[in-house]
Amino acid sequence: MTSPQNKTVTLIDLGQQRYAPVWAMQEEQLQAIVAQKRANRTAAAPQPTPNYLYWVEHPPVITLGKSGDKNNLLLNREKLAQKGIDFVVTNRGGDITFHGPGQLVGYPILDLDNFFTDIHRYLRLLEETIILTLADFGLKGERSPGETGVWLGVGTPFPRKICAMGVKASRWVTMHGFAFNVTTDMSYFDYIVPCGIQGKAVTSLAQELETVPSMDVVKARVAAHFQQLFSAELVSP
Repeated sequence: MTSPQNKTVTLIDLGQQRYAPVWAMQEEQLQAIVAQKRANRTAAAPQPTPNYLYWVEHPPVITLGKSGDKNNLLLNREKLAQKGIDFVVTNRGGDITFHGPGQLVGYPILDLDNFFTDIHRYLRLLEETIILTLADFGLKGERSPGETGVWLGVGTPFPRKICAMGVKASRWVTMHGFAFNVTTDMSYFDYIVPCGIQGKAVTSLAQELETVPSMDVVKARVAAHFQQLFSAELVSP
């Protein structure tokens, strides 16, 4: 039988956590939801599957996606360790990126059967969530053709990415997500070719605005737009 749709999303703020255990937690939850979906097929009374949205800030870590090019890492592992930067080869889409303090990382673990079964639409709505948030702060966020994520200055001599995205889905259950630079120390991006894209810069709210909103304000705006665009109800655990 088909599971009843559940558009409630439990919003959990993890604070600052290292990348590896948060990745493991996502994998565990994805597998649990997939298992529940399998069980629902033969259940007399199918149970709705849960959805989650996690906020987290990671200590400095460079992650390489499953299709990434290790040549986009500009320092060897020994030098990264000396600088206190973790390096993780992960299973999300996309190439190479940096996570660190002052960056809002969002990990939606959604059963898209509760919303819509379309990964392209899912990514576009994540982008739109950040674009609308940027508009709240007077910035024009844009998409760059063929390059997932959110940019400023597309079509100008100085295009720059402010939010990177990379996801994975299994049986329509999502994991990984987006990384939105708020007050991130952008010097860390000097150690990589961000997202494997040559000749384009990265930026943050702190670099673009004279008055930088607090992380709590940014989280509230992102959550509001996410809730609206996904027709979801965000709830506390």
